[in-house]
Amino acid sequence: MPYPKLSLLLASFAICASAFSENRPPNVVVILTDDQGWGDLSVNGNDNLSTPAIDSLAAEGLTFENFYVCQVCAPTRAEFLTGRYYPRTGVSGVSRGQGRLNYDETTIADVFKSAGYVTGAFGKWHNGTQSPYHPNDRGFDEYYGFTSGHWGHYFSPPLDHNGRKVRGRGYVVDDFTDKAIEFIQNNKESPFFCYVPYNTPHSPMMISERFYGKFRDADFQQRHRDPEKEDLNMTRAALAMCENIDWNVGRILQTLEELEIADDTIVVYFSDNGPNSLRWNGGMKGRKGAIDEGGVRSPFFIRWTGQLPQDETIDHIAGAIDLLPTLADLAGINARTRYPIDGRSLRPLLRGDQSNWEDRALFSFRNRQVSVRTQQFRLDSAGKLFDIPADRGQRRDVSQKHPEVTKRLKRQADSHLAAMQAEIERYQSRPFTVGYSPSTTLPARDGIEHGEIKRSSKAPNNSFFTHWKRTDDSITWEVDVGTAGVYEAIVYYTCKPENVGVDILISSNNGGETQSTITEAFDPPLYDKSIDRMEESHYFVKDFTSTSLSTLFLKTGPATLTLEATRIPGDDAIDVHSIELIRLD
Repeated sequence: MPYPKLSLLLASFAICASAFSENRPPNVVVILTDDQGWGDLSVNGNDNLSTPAIDSLAAEGLTFENFYVCQVCAPTRAEFLTGRYYPRTGVSGVSRGQGRLNYDETTIADVFKSAGYVTGAFGKWHNGTQSPYHPNDRGFDEYYGFTSGHWGHYFSPPLDHNGRKVRGRGYVVDDFTDKAIEFIQNNKESPFFCYVPYNTPHSPMMISERFYGKFRDADFQQRHRDPEKEDLNMTRAALAMCENIDWNVGRILQTLEELEIADDTIVVYFSDNGPNSLRWNGGMKGRKGAIDEGGVRSPFFIRWTGQLPQDETIDHIAGAIDLLPTLADLAGINARTRYPIDGRSLRPLLRGDQSNWEDRALFSFRNRQVSVRTQQFRLDSAGKLFDIPADRGQRRDVSQKHPEVTKRLKRQADSHLAAMQAEIERYQSRPFTVGYSPSTTLPARDGIEHGEIKRSSKAPNNSFFTHWKRTDDSITWEVDVGTAGVYEAIVYYTCKPENVGVDILISSNNGGETQSTITEAFDPPLYDKSIDRMEESHYFVKDFTSTSLSTLFLKTGPATLTLEATRIPGDDAIDVHSIELIRLD
């Protein structure tokens, strides 16, 4: 796809806000958790843990009993941000750029910012790293967190604050909450939109003893529907992380009370997919990654004291695609997006008006497979039909009993599959953007290793390149340069003392090249993993230092950046975390 200048692109569509009434428009706080299943809350019947703060949102607000998201992280975030099925937005997966949200999409932050709101996001972004995919380019005034799909260490890790590299303070979820609370406090006099995308209970299963202690030797009464398949250690860690989430949600709710703005604030809570292990989930089929009920059904609560009913449940199906139009509608914003949205405003249901609500189907798409959910049925990706109110666990195929329904839903599934697959193929090959901001970071996640070079972990997210032993090997990044000019190239590396003297060359096939020698050793240990509650963890994290490789000229347009070691005097070259390109003009 083309890469127009961001300023021109944003000017090409209008976002209009209706005039607010004399009353203050509502603040909005959206809390999104990562890999937390529908069943990971005590309010949903799980007696294995206690989540009083989250439960209070159900008691003081509305619960959607049938709320659906995607089967994995980045797609759900894209659907929440845009109100559109994720393949339409350029998102196709979770790693190596697949999570990037096309920057000509209108985000919910764009909508609220244009309506006069101060906007902030605190946590896991997962919809693009390089400008103009970065949160600060997508409508968020303030950002603190990490932009990758997952992070390898949860205690004081390296993070991103408005595009600057910073060091976190303490446990990441606590840290994200601290920053969200500070944002709320600083903007209590103005309407604000505060997005808090937590990154737990996603692995690594790191959690402090304060929360893990009660679960250390727990033997649960409520187990997965196939208990012999459940990993109890994983369950213990996940539930401890969920109780930490609840504690932090409580801190946010308490802050709203102390500032006396709780009644002026809409609070939304949901998760991005099903649980990341086989554990109690209400007997549903599937977990994270599946497009059955257990993989895509999420808890969902919305509270707006004095404006919405309390302690009520809505049975109508709804999903992440509905949140942009719903929240804008509740806030009195007439939001026009660049592209048509797939979701619809849930305001009539929230207000108790179901008279004109039309039945619809919600679609789940994964790897050329589609599952369809109507108010009564789910047609799974294999063509089996299940009556969900009577059979939430999807154990009895009723397709023979309802042949016409099955035929109709199969036609809809085929049509949706064709449309979504066309979008996936449309955005399949996209280089990484360089020069759309003064500084661009190209992490190892987005690179390609050649020869015997290896990644530090099986998942590209939060990995680094290692095992670089030959001058024939290299690392490449496919990029699109938005601004021609001279760039300083900085490599973030580690190097053992005996390997000092490595010559590193970076070159572009549409520009210049530059070379420098690694003159300083930096060989720190891996971060302590003893607090990871799973014995076998594939996360390896360490600190990196940086050195300049001097400057090179880059032309506009597509290019391949190549990192080579032209001389390796020791057994290894360097381990590589990332390349930073700083525009000097």
